[in-house]
Amino acid sequence: MAKTPEEKLALMKRNLQEVLGEDKIVEILKTRDLKVYWGTATTGKPHIAYFVPMSKLADFLNAGCEVTILFADLHAYLDNMKAPWDLLELRVKYYEAIIKAMLKSIGVDLSKLKFVKGTDYQLSREYTLDVYKLSSVVTEHDAKKAGAEVVKQVDHPLLSGLLYPGLQALDEEYLKCDAQFGGVDQRKIFTYAEKYLPALGYKKRAHLMNPMVPGLTGAKMSSSEEDSKIDLLDTPAQVKKKLKKAFCEPGNVIDNGVLSFCKHVLFPLRTSAFEIKRQPENGGDVAYSTYEELEKAFSKEEIHPGDLKNAVEGYLNELLDPIRKTFESPELKELIAKAYPVQKKKIGGLAATAEDDVVPSKLDIRVGKITSVSQHPEAEHLYVETVDLGEEQPRTVVSGLAGLVPKESLENKLGVFLCNLKPVKLKGIESKAMLLCASIEEPRQVEPLIPPEGSTPGDRVFVEGYSTGSPDDELKPKKKIWEKLQVDLRVNDQHVAQWQGNEIVTKLGKVKTNTVKNSPIK
Repeated sequence: MAKTPEEKLALMKRNLQEVLGEDKIVEILKTRDLKVYWGTATTGKPHIAYFVPMSKLADFLNAGCEVTILFADLHAYLDNMKAPWDLLELRVKYYEAIIKAMLKSIGVDLSKLKFVKGTDYQLSREYTLDVYKLSSVVTEHDAKKAGAEVVKQVDHPLLSGLLYPGLQALDEEYLKCDAQFGGVDQRKIFTYAEKYLPALGYKKRAHLMNPMVPGLTGAKMSSSEEDSKIDLLDTPAQVKKKLKKAFCEPGNVIDNGVLSFCKHVLFPLRTSAFEIKRQPENGGDVAYSTYEELEKAFSKEEIHPGDLKNAVEGYLNELLDPIRKTFESPELKELIAKAYPVQKKKIGGLAATAEDDVVPSKLDIRVGKITSVSQHPEAEHLYVETVDLGEEQPRTVVSGLAGLVPKESLENKLGVFLCNLKPVKLKGIESKAMLLCASIEEPRQVEPLIPPEGSTPGDRVFVEGYSTGSPDDELKPKKKIWEKLQVDLRVNDQHVAQWQGNEIVTKLGKVKTNTVKNSPIK
């Protein structure tokens, strides 16, 4: 059944903080559907907060709006050069791929959307002349004020930052929209557009504003603050780790990023109740059909923060899984590496060397053949293994697998070994490498990783995308390089070993397990 203009307006306004020019929208809806545009500057990688505007774009489409998404590449450059000129095209390609994957994950029909790149029209003669015309009527004070909450503020701002609000205002005319949608942090740019577009003979548009959703730390979610946001390509292990650290004080519904994500993303996208799984002794499972019911229960401390986080983790991974799968392709992995090259840290004004980066290529991982296995004489839970790693002499490796893995399943078998840990004595016997295993705590299950068929001792094992660079001779315990990398090592649901979603391989193929899946690698 077709929606009435009132129903369309109600859907468009759902969860918005403010609407400027609602009377214009009402008049347009009496005769036709609204034309809306949303723009995003192609700077840092989009994170889960981008699901907030995505869910509103879904509302607009359901209300019959014609929606245009602008990849504002020129804006990204003007904003204190957050995107270097040589990376603009690559960043646009990444944004287009990731945002299309996001929209697909929430069930949006892409055929109803129009995608535009800023430089496709912002370098035209007509647009350039309008920029000059605008600069002749806008004061420096107004331009600076308009960009205060959007353009990066520095002690000695570049002139480019003053141009930014004008371009965003002109986009409304050149994209022929009736309304622009954005965060409430852009309100000053929206009022700037309402003031100055008529000065060039163009009509004033309406503006639809989302509230600013707090990040996981309770403040604004930011691409530059790693702990404040969850990246769209974070692994399930990373999602769990970041949610555990998220600010979610019992009973506090203010500046609560976990609850805000439920309100602005999970509930608008759901057609069924929001379920929270709990142990019977903690009250058992509960379900909420509206966000207001959930917020009320949390404010009364009927819901424990840990239970809420567990529920959000499950629903969030449902949204992220299709995006992760899309970005498993070698082409998109290569695009990410080129669009967001690793930045070298500076120490004392000098660029740090590669040894300062915590990357998988620092690990010396090799295929090894276990030629013998014996029980440790001083510890019943330890095995002592002799391992051929393609070197002149075999190494002794001590593994805590006794009682978990039968000797016969290890002897004369190939395994995957971390070879540059500092040797350590375990109950009097020095272990000179580590056998890598997939490990599940409950029910307890441990299984050594298996190299591809045809592998030989000494074959190098590496993470896709990190094949260049030389491993450290020995990992320094104080730097905790192994510990930092290990948290993102997992076996996926296809039994394939991965680091941050990138497959662990040899020249012959993937490293896998036989039975264990969805587990950490230790």
